[in-house]
Amino acid sequence: MATSQPKKTWSLQDNKRTEAQRNLFKATGKPKKNKNVVYLFSVIAVLLVVSFVLPMLYDQEVIVCITDTLCLNSNSNTILYPLYVFGTIVVLILAVYGAFVVGKKIGNRFKV
Repeated sequence: MATSQPKKTWSLQDNKRTEAQRNLFKATGKPKKNKNVVYLFSVIAVLLVVSFVLPMLYDQEVIVCITDTLCLNSNSNTILYPLYVFGTIVVLILAVYGAFVVGKKIGNRFKV
């Protein structure tokens, strides 16, 4: 096998990086920060903005009665009605997530 050529190793940088540049990607030992709280607050903020924008896009007046004495009007209740829409969206999202969790547990139990 004296006639075989040495194996070529391929590198995107062609070994042009310095030692300091290579050390940039080494682990520092610091734990990664958990960003779930930031993601949760950003989703809540987006949902709040959407719930305030949705009544503005609808031209007709919408009246929702929660109880016999408490009715919300989309035109006159500019704060309470979007909060009602936000609450409705959150309840729907939690219901879908709860159905997913229950379905996953049932599926794992019966090995479907």
